[in-house]
Amino acid sequence: QVRVVESGGGSVQAGGSLRLSCTVSGFTFGDYTMGWFRQAPGQEREGVSCIAPSGFSTYYSDSVKGRFTISRDNAKNTLYLQMNSLKLEDTGVYYCASGFLGNGGAWCLSPGASKNKVDLWGQGTQVTVSS
Repeated sequence: QVRVVESGGGSVQAGGSLRLSCTVSGFTFGDYTMGWFRQAPGQEREGVSCIAPSGFSTYYSDSVKGRFTISRDNAKNTLYLQMNSLKLEDTGVYYCASGFLGNGGAWCLSPGASKNKVDLWGQGTQVTVSS
């Protein structure tokens, strides 16, 4: 059975940090590119960061570059997102996603990625940043 499960969300003050985790099972995690998306209330789901199967290549949206770090541990079938210097506008539901095998490197950042580039979604975890 395929499962994608996020954890680590919560409430934090602006300037604080959170670390999200995503554990997968039921498929060969190390074969797939992975990514994090987020969705704020009333807005479309947007790509935040994605990572190559090897973990050697990473990609970030301009809004989080320099503050967020994506990583993966293929031995543990786990994806991470370290979020530092959090801002109010980082509030939203964060989703872990696996990309299709044919996706390009920065697949999660391409227009329409949430509709066209994602194979599997997690259930999402809420991140709330307050002043």
